[in-house]
Amino acid sequence: MFAGKLALLPMAIERNVPPLVLASGSPRRRLLLSMAGYEFEVVAPDITELRRPGEPPEELVVRLAGEKAAVVAAGQPFGTCVIGFDTSVVLDRAVLGKPADEAEAAAMLLTLAGRTHTVYTGFCLTIAGSDEAEIGIEASRVTMRAVTEDEAESYAATGEPLDKAGAYALQGKGRGFVTRVAGLRSTVIGLPLEPVVDLLRRRGIFPARAGGEGMNAV
Repeated sequence: MFAGKLALLPMAIERNVPPLVLASGSPRRRLLLSMAGYEFEVVAPDITELRRPGEPPEELVVRLAGEKAAVVAAGQPFGTCVIGFDTSVVLDRAVLGKPADEAEAAAMLLTLAGRTHTVYTGFCLTIAGSDEAEIGIEASRVTMRAVTEDEAESYAATGEPLDKAGAYALQGKGRGFVTRVAGLRSTVIGLPLEPVVDLLRRRGIFPARAGGEGMNAV
Protein backbone atom coordinates (compact mmCIF):
# COMPACT_ATOMS: atom_id res chain seq x y z
CA MET A 1 0.00 0.00 0.00
CA PHE A 2 1.30 3.44 -0.85
CA ALA A 3 1.04 6.30 1.60
CA GLY A 4 -1.49 8.92 0.58
CA LYS A 5 -0.96 12.63 0.96
CA LEU A 6 -2.89 13.04 4.22
CA ALA A 7 -1.14 10.07 5.82
CA LEU A 8 2.30 10.90 4.49
CA LEU A 9 2.71 14.50 5.60
CA PRO A 10 2.11 14.04 9.36
CA MET A 11 4.45 11.03 9.46
CA ALA A 12 7.10 12.94 7.51
CA ILE A 13 6.87 15.93 9.84
CA GLU A 14 7.04 13.72 12.93
CA ARG A 15 10.24 12.10 11.66
CA ASN A 16 11.53 15.46 10.34
CA VAL A 17 11.80 13.94 6.86
CA PRO A 18 10.90 15.86 3.69
CA PRO A 19 7.77 14.50 2.00
CA LEU A 20 8.55 12.36 -1.05
CA VAL A 21 6.54 12.32 -4.28
CA LEU A 22 7.07 9.87 -7.12
CA ALA A 23 6.40 11.67 -10.40
CA SER A 24 5.39 8.60 -12.35
CA GLY A 25 2.31 6.65 -13.34
CA SER A 26 4.35 3.44 -13.70
CA PRO A 27 3.17 0.63 -11.41
CA ARG A 28 6.63 -0.95 -11.73
CA ARG A 29 8.34 2.14 -10.31
CA ARG A 30 5.77 2.38 -7.53
CA LEU A 31 6.42 -1.25 -6.65
CA LEU A 32 10.21 -0.90 -6.62
CA LEU A 33 10.15 2.21 -4.43
CA SER A 34 7.61 0.66 -2.06
CA MET A 35 9.56 -2.61 -1.81
CA ALA A 36 12.62 -0.54 -0.94
CA GLY A 37 10.72 0.61 2.14
CA TYR A 38 9.82 4.22 1.30
CA GLU A 39 6.63 6.13 2.04
CA PHE A 40 5.60 8.41 -0.79
CA GLU A 41 2.77 9.98 -2.70
CA VAL A 42 2.25 9.19 -6.39
CA VAL A 43 1.46 11.92 -8.91
CA ALA A 44 1.53 11.05 -12.61
CA PRO A 45 3.09 13.88 -14.66
CA ASP A 46 1.22 15.31 -17.62
CA ILE A 47 3.88 15.93 -20.26
CA THR A 48 4.42 15.13 -23.92
CA GLU A 49 7.29 12.67 -24.23
CA LEU A 50 8.89 13.49 -27.55
CA ARG A 51 12.48 13.02 -28.65
CA ARG A 52 14.07 16.11 -30.13
CA PRO A 53 15.74 15.80 -33.55
CA GLY A 54 19.22 14.35 -33.09
CA GLU A 55 18.86 14.13 -29.31
CA PRO A 56 21.08 11.36 -27.88
CA PRO A 57 19.14 8.80 -25.85
CA GLU A 58 21.25 9.56 -22.77
CA GLU A 59 20.19 13.21 -22.91
CA LEU A 60 16.60 12.28 -23.71
CA VAL A 61 16.01 10.24 -20.54
CA VAL A 62 17.61 12.84 -18.26
CA ARG A 63 15.65 15.70 -19.85
CA LEU A 64 12.31 13.89 -19.63
CA ALA A 65 12.97 12.80 -16.05
CA GLY A 66 13.65 16.43 -15.18
CA GLU A 67 10.51 17.64 -16.95
CA LYS A 68 8.38 15.08 -15.16
CA ALA A 69 9.79 16.04 -11.77
CA ALA A 70 9.43 19.78 -12.47
CA VAL A 71 5.81 19.66 -13.60
CA VAL A 72 4.78 17.65 -10.54
CA ALA A 73 6.87 19.78 -8.14
CA ALA A 74 5.03 22.88 -9.35
CA GLY A 75 1.91 21.62 -7.58
CA GLN A 76 3.56 20.52 -4.33
CA PRO A 77 4.20 22.33 -1.02
CA PHE A 78 7.57 24.02 -0.53
CA GLY A 79 10.37 21.60 0.35
CA THR A 80 8.70 18.48 -1.00
CA CYS A 81 11.14 16.13 -2.75
CA VAL A 82 9.85 15.06 -6.14
CA ILE A 83 11.64 12.36 -8.12
CA GLY A 84 11.00 11.62 -11.79
CA PHE A 85 12.27 8.91 -14.14
CA ASP A 86 12.43 8.09 -17.80
CA THR A 87 13.59 4.89 -19.50
CA SER A 88 14.62 4.18 -23.09
CA VAL A 89 15.57 0.95 -24.83
CA VAL A 90 18.27 1.58 -27.41
CA LEU A 91 19.52 -0.68 -30.20
CA ASP A 92 22.16 0.69 -32.62
CA ARG A 93 21.34 4.20 -31.33
CA ALA A 94 17.69 3.79 -32.33
CA VAL A 95 15.27 4.40 -29.46
CA LEU A 96 12.55 1.76 -29.15
CA GLY A 97 9.48 3.13 -27.42
CA LYS A 98 6.23 1.49 -26.38
CA PRO A 99 4.57 -0.57 -29.11
CA ALA A 100 1.28 0.68 -30.52
CA ASP A 101 -0.27 -2.78 -30.76
CA GLU A 102 0.44 -6.51 -30.60
CA ALA A 103 1.88 -6.65 -34.10
CA GLU A 104 4.40 -3.91 -33.34
CA ALA A 105 5.24 -5.53 -30.00
CA ALA A 106 6.05 -8.83 -31.71
CA ALA A 107 8.10 -7.08 -34.39
CA MET A 108 10.03 -5.11 -31.77
CA LEU A 109 10.84 -8.23 -29.78
CA LEU A 110 12.09 -9.98 -32.91
CA THR A 111 14.32 -6.96 -33.62
CA LEU A 112 15.93 -7.32 -30.18
CA ALA A 113 16.13 -11.12 -30.29
CA GLY A 114 19.59 -12.66 -30.46
CA ARG A 115 21.27 -9.31 -29.83
CA THR A 116 22.42 -7.04 -27.02
CA HIS A 117 20.78 -3.68 -26.42
CA THR A 118 21.15 -0.89 -23.85
CA VAL A 119 18.54 0.34 -21.42
CA TYR A 120 18.99 3.87 -20.08
CA THR A 121 17.08 5.19 -17.09
CA GLY A 122 17.46 8.84 -16.19
CA PHE A 123 16.28 10.27 -12.88
CA CYS A 124 15.88 13.73 -11.37
CA LEU A 125 15.18 14.82 -7.80
CA THR A 126 13.62 18.29 -7.59
CA ILE A 127 12.82 20.30 -4.46
CA ALA A 128 9.44 22.02 -4.76
CA GLY A 129 9.60 25.81 -4.52
CA SER A 130 13.32 26.01 -5.30
CA ASP A 131 15.75 25.71 -8.17
CA GLU A 132 17.39 22.67 -6.60
CA ALA A 133 17.61 19.57 -8.77
CA GLU A 134 19.92 16.57 -8.93
CA ILE A 135 20.09 14.36 -11.97
CA GLY A 136 21.58 10.97 -12.73
CA ILE A 137 21.55 8.22 -15.30
CA GLU A 138 22.18 4.48 -15.26
CA ALA A 139 22.71 2.11 -18.17
CA SER A 140 22.38 -1.67 -18.34
CA ARG A 141 23.22 -3.98 -21.23
CA VAL A 142 20.63 -6.65 -21.94
CA THR A 143 21.26 -9.74 -24.08
CA MET A 144 18.34 -11.69 -25.51
CA ARG A 145 18.22 -15.19 -26.88
CA ALA A 146 16.85 -16.04 -30.30
CA VAL A 147 13.06 -15.77 -30.44
CA THR A 148 10.71 -17.41 -32.93
CA GLU A 149 7.81 -15.57 -34.55
CA ASP A 150 5.35 -17.81 -32.71
CA GLU A 151 6.99 -17.00 -29.37
CA ALA A 152 6.94 -13.27 -30.11
CA GLU A 153 3.30 -13.32 -31.18
CA SER A 154 2.24 -15.41 -28.19
CA TYR A 155 4.02 -13.05 -25.80
CA ALA A 156 2.48 -10.00 -27.46
CA ALA A 157 -0.96 -11.58 -27.11
CA THR A 158 -0.55 -11.63 -23.30
CA GLY A 159 -0.67 -7.84 -23.31
CA GLU A 160 2.35 -7.59 -21.04
CA PRO A 161 4.65 -5.80 -23.52
CA LEU A 162 2.13 -3.23 -24.74
CA ASP A 163 3.02 -0.51 -22.20
CA LYS A 164 6.73 -1.31 -22.00
CA ALA A 165 9.57 0.42 -23.82
CA GLY A 166 11.21 -2.21 -26.02
CA ALA A 167 8.10 -4.43 -25.75
CA TYR A 168 9.23 -6.69 -22.90
CA ALA A 169 9.09 -6.78 -19.11
CA LEU A 170 12.15 -8.09 -17.29
CA GLN A 171 10.08 -8.49 -14.13
CA GLY A 172 7.42 -10.52 -15.93
CA LYS A 173 7.18 -13.22 -18.59
CA GLY A 174 9.67 -11.24 -20.69
CA ARG A 175 12.50 -12.43 -18.46
CA GLY A 176 12.35 -15.73 -20.33
CA PHE A 177 13.85 -14.04 -23.39
CA VAL A 178 16.76 -12.46 -21.49
CA THR A 179 19.99 -14.41 -21.09
CA ARG A 180 22.18 -11.75 -19.48
CA VAL A 181 21.96 -8.35 -17.82
CA ALA A 182 25.18 -6.37 -17.37
CA GLY A 183 24.34 -3.66 -14.87
CA LEU A 184 21.47 -3.09 -12.48
CA ARG A 185 18.36 -5.11 -13.24
CA SER A 186 16.29 -2.38 -11.58
CA THR A 187 17.54 0.04 -14.25
CA VAL A 188 15.88 -2.13 -16.88
CA ILE A 189 12.64 -2.13 -14.89
CA GLY A 190 12.73 1.66 -14.71
CA LEU A 191 14.08 2.72 -11.31
CA PRO A 192 17.78 2.09 -10.56
CA LEU A 193 17.58 1.31 -6.86
CA GLU A 194 21.14 1.73 -5.61
CA PRO A 195 21.80 5.26 -6.94
CA VAL A 196 18.27 6.37 -6.06
CA VAL A 197 18.58 5.11 -2.48
CA ASP A 198 21.91 6.95 -2.20
CA LEU A 199 20.38 10.15 -3.59
CA LEU A 200 17.45 10.02 -1.18
CA ARG A 201 19.75 9.27 1.74
CA ARG A 202 21.77 12.40 0.99
CA ARG A 203 18.52 14.36 1.12
CA GLY A 204 17.65 12.92 4.52
CA ILE A 205 15.03 10.50 3.21
CA PHE A 206 15.35 6.95 4.49
CA PRO A 207 13.20 3.82 4.17
CA ALA A 208 10.41 3.85 6.73
CA ARG A 209 10.51 0.07 7.10
CA ALA A 210 13.60 -1.60 8.54
CA GLY A 211 15.68 -3.45 5.98
CA GLY A 212 13.79 -1.98 3.03
CA GLU A 213 16.78 -0.55 1.20
CA GLY A 214 18.33 -4.01 0.98
CA MET A 215 15.68 -5.14 -1.50
CA ASN A 216 17.47 -7.20 -4.11
CA ALA A 217 14.67 -9.36 -5.48
CA VAL A 218 14.54 -7.81 -8.93
